[in-house]
Amino acid sequence: MKSESRRRSLEEPPHTPPPAAAGSKMHHCSDCGKSFTKIAVLKRHQRIHTGEKPYHCDQCGKSFNCQCDLKRHQRIHTGEKPYHCKKCGKSFTHQSNFRLHQRVHTGEKPYHCEQCGKSFNRQSSFKRHQHIHTGEKPYHCEQCGKSFNCQSHLKIHQRIHTGEKPYYCEQCGKSFTHQSHLKIHQRIHTGEKPYYCEQCGKSFNHHNTLKVHQGIHTGEKPYECVQCGRSFRLKKLLQEHQRVHTGEKPYPCEQCGKSFSAQSALLRHQQSHTGQKLYICGQCGRSYVYQSSLRNHKCSNIQP
Repeated sequence: MKSESRRRSLEEPPHTPPPAAAGSKMHHCSDCGKSFTKIAVLKRHQRIHTGEKPYHCDQCGKSFNCQCDLKRHQRIHTGEKPYHCKKCGKSFTHQSNFRLHQRVHTGEKPYHCEQCGKSFNRQSSFKRHQHIHTGEKPYHCEQCGKSFNCQSHLKIHQRIHTGEKPYYCEQCGKSFTHQSHLKIHQRIHTGEKPYYCEQCGKSFNHHNTLKVHQGIHTGEKPYECVQCGRSFRLKKLLQEHQRVHTGEKPYPCEQCGKSFSAQSALLRHQQSHTGQKLYICGQCGRSYVYQSSLRNHKCSNIQP
């Protein structure tokens, strides 16, 4: 009997239970046709269409259409961060942010670019990246019409027009439009110079300054004048040189009105008005306004 019942159970098709929603009444949204099993969920959904926001924050007056959204918002005021990372101890206000953070530890990057194969741990980062391939720049500056592929880049750009400098140095009070510029500036106060030259051991507080310095060792002169082909180690020197061709002299002397193509030339000229003699002969002590005059000086104290 046991073997017979076992054989029958094997031959009979397995019984499939009815779906959870079977027999339950469906509630439909008259605005968009979306269906819900619970009327409470339908009512919450309908607030999207009506714009009703019955849940208010006592702290700032902001309103929400869902109580759970209000609770999440209130953590801004209370400082509560109930989601803790066991790996590094970092805490988060929202569960979604906590889940995104965990990918830092797991290395998970579920968003893949079909164009170049690059992967991302955030959908927003992936979408931003795609603009590189499409050339799309959906964020436009209303002031000047310039476009950007990233909203954060537009916000930073807009500070040019507004003059906003939200990053303040607590040491000297100087303010900056970019957080990265503040960090670089702070190294003046801390003395930090994290960029080292492997050739001579000299250190610098900015990566670009190190690159410029390395040109001394390599002899590299990457800035070339299209007019005459002359090359320069610094972009600033190329810009000064180009004024030879354009005739531009943007540095005027306030004393006599004479203009100069380079600021250094103006400073040298201004010494003629002040009478300051910075160039001194080490042999006889005679001083000169111009370095060229010192070079031409024939000191009688030098023995033939």
